[in-house]
Amino acid sequence: MILAGFGLSNLPVVSLVGHNLSPVWSGALRRIALTVILIRAGLGLDPVALRKLSRTVIKLAFLPCISESVTCAVTSHFLIGLPWDWAFMLGFVLSAISPAVVVPSLLNLAERGFGVDKGIPTLVIAAASIDDVVCISGFGIALGIAFSTGNLALTIARGPLEALLGVAYGVILGIFLWIIPAKDSPNIVFFRVILLFTGGLLAIFGSTYADLSGGGPLGCLVLAFICGIRWRKESTTEQYAAITDAVGLMWMIFQPLLFGLIGAAVRVEQIQNLKIVGLGVAVLFMGLTIRCLVTFVAVFRSGLNFKEQLFVSLAWIPKATVQAAIGGLALDQATHDQNETLKPLGVIVLTIAVLSIIITAPIGALAIAVSGPRCLKLDSQYGSQAKCTSHNEEMADNTQVKNGVLCNGEVREKVDDDENVDIVTHI
Repeated sequence: MILAGFGLSNLPVVSLVGHNLSPVWSGALRRIALTVILIRAGLGLDPVALRKLSRTVIKLAFLPCISESVTCAVTSHFLIGLPWDWAFMLGFVLSAISPAVVVPSLLNLAERGFGVDKGIPTLVIAAASIDDVVCISGFGIALGIAFSTGNLALTIARGPLEALLGVAYGVILGIFLWIIPAKDSPNIVFFRVILLFTGGLLAIFGSTYADLSGGGPLGCLVLAFICGIRWRKESTTEQYAAITDAVGLMWMIFQPLLFGLIGAAVRVEQIQNLKIVGLGVAVLFMGLTIRCLVTFVAVFRSGLNFKEQLFVSLAWIPKATVQAAIGGLALDQATHDQNETLKPLGVIVLTIAVLSIIITAPIGALAIAVSGPRCLKLDSQYGSQAKCTSHNEEMADNTQVKNGVLCNGEVREKVDDDENVDIVTHI
């Protein structure tokens, strides 16, 4: 999907399609798709696993992000010659993880039963949302320093404030949706899906228009998580499955739009200086190396084995959504201010942000898909079901079981009708 969107903006004949996309409409569609995937992620979070792994989530959300940001800032300052404020701006742009790539990949593994026993999908998804808040907040601080806009102290305090507002929004509205709609409503599944989706859109779009974009994604994720806690208990299995299926159907519609538009945001003509390209790849590679190492250490002694720690490190590679959203903001600000001195610096930040999308999004998605089944254990429930199915198929061919009925790993062997009794033989 990313490659298809990339082709629409860069192939000779069809590039007019990508170039004529309305930035307003493409940005709105990306935010709608991000809302859907964050709702799906919030509903998929396991409260028990999250409580057990809360310390690890905090370490995983902060340590790799800050380490990569500092690494990229230092290397870009000395290799490319960026001023320190612009170097840290680039560092925070590059260190943000893409929920649009990570979350669907982890949910796919969770639905197949991989890593669910230890709550690994919940760990990565929860940490990814906080990671983005940290990166967007850090970028906003660096941008404010570089262009000297507003009060610096207020700019620095803004990041934690946005995160707290996002969490508060999600908790308050989530508790409200425990009450509304009424439990005895005949269309309770429909109303819950619509209200949850509307609340998520309000968080994402409202935070953008209020200039508090760091808290929107976190608020959307927390909203779905809080709703899911009560809905799991109050709803029947069929009702909750219908809610998650409806959100999954929306994701099927918006998924190609999200990835296609991310690919279309990458323009080859924006990559003009080949020297900057080479140095940018070096900066990106060093940052990713430090991120993977720090991620491996952050989940050490958290109950994960070596393979699972390796998987979490690989799952922390993809970058796309945040880079596409904020990669060009510095250049836009310099252009708006008509500052010819800062424009080349904005071009460098945008160029390396584009490179990070091209390189890490497909490689990261592939790394998760390939390493997941090899590094993560299959949930015992899924494993037992597979074994029972296999054993039942084998027993079905056994000529000794002629009149028996196979059910859930049991052979129900019927005895003479006159005795009116069943003997249940456990396998």
